[in-house]
Amino acid sequence: MNVGCACDIYGGRALAREAGGSDLTEGRGSVTERKLIIFTSIYRRDFYKILGVSKSASVRDIKKAYRKLALQLHPDRNPDDPTAADKFADLGSAYEVLSDDEKRKQYDAYGEDGLKEGHHGSHNDIFSSFFGDFGFMFGGNRQGQQDRNIPRGNDIVLDLEVTLEEVYSGNFVEVVRNKPVAKEAPGKRKCNCRQEMRTTQLGPGRFQMSQEVVCDECPNIKLVNEERTLEVEIEQGVRDEMEYPFIGEGEPHIDGEPGDLRFRIKVMKHPVFERRGDDLYTNVTISLVEALVGFEMDIIHLDGHKVHIVRDKITKPGARVWKKGEGLPNFDNNNIRGSLIVSFDVEFPETQLNDNQKEGVRGILKQASVQKVYNGLQGY
Repeated sequence: MNVGCACDIYGGRALAREAGGSDLTEGRGSVTERKLIIFTSIYRRDFYKILGVSKSASVRDIKKAYRKLALQLHPDRNPDDPTAADKFADLGSAYEVLSDDEKRKQYDAYGEDGLKEGHHGSHNDIFSSFFGDFGFMFGGNRQGQQDRNIPRGNDIVLDLEVTLEEVYSGNFVEVVRNKPVAKEAPGKRKCNCRQEMRTTQLGPGRFQMSQEVVCDECPNIKLVNEERTLEVEIEQGVRDEMEYPFIGEGEPHIDGEPGDLRFRIKVMKHPVFERRGDDLYTNVTISLVEALVGFEMDIIHLDGHKVHIVRDKITKPGARVWKKGEGLPNFDNNNIRGSLIVSFDVEFPETQLNDNQKEGVRGILKQASVQKVYNGLQGY
């Protein structure tokens, strides 16, 4: 007799219905002398949909999507949403799998069932690798600590060199940091959490008053270096000297909270392009023949695409061509882009002309002599 079985995979209960019948029998353990057809409905998560990316998304796209959604879905930002913790956990699981090449291959081939058990890391660790200590991120906690005069460790500012290619396309940079972390140690320690005034008699009519640390209840603490990998997003159009903060990732304080770590952007010089705001400038050297008769050429842009330039008229030294929309993306609105400005230099030939050739050039150009002496700097 065939029996259909609908299983509650969380409660460990099995409800069996005989084929062709309507009675449900509840059982625990094995069912004997019956062949069971098991119908299981398992909730399968689509990690690509959770992150809102396509199946062809690059690792950079995945990191960018996680960083954006993590701020929106963090439970501390959604205290009235009972599902916030689950959404945040799903987001962390999706990022953990899709940002790892091997796990992603397994997931693409076999789904979540194909992943090895125990693959899930801490979702808060993932979050802190992008933003710093999540405990200070929301609810004004950091400002509140300052108002209560809780001591803080020093902030750290590190210069982060980025290429112009990264400014154009965006990128994520992994920074490995050895961070000193306060750990409990055996014994007690002196601290600044409680002080009292002590009076000492120095002689007849002479006293000395001083503050003294008297707390003997604080546990001893030692600093231990821990390796942390931080993900710094280089956003499209990022400007020189901009800073990316990582809350609580600065120097520790034995009696308070750690300071912050800030990465200060330093855009490196580029051999081909120069940045001025959102515009890009470059120089092209052409031959005298090209300057006179025209030319076509391609400029390889920062992301590898080609910018085609056509000149069918005389190009004078110092002439400029403006290619709108071929500059850098604006930091505040990536849909707006600057221009690419191309300036031309003309290289003259080393070949010396004979008299007949000189006359031929004069006959072709029909240009009278222009010998004007003037102050090209206009007095400055």
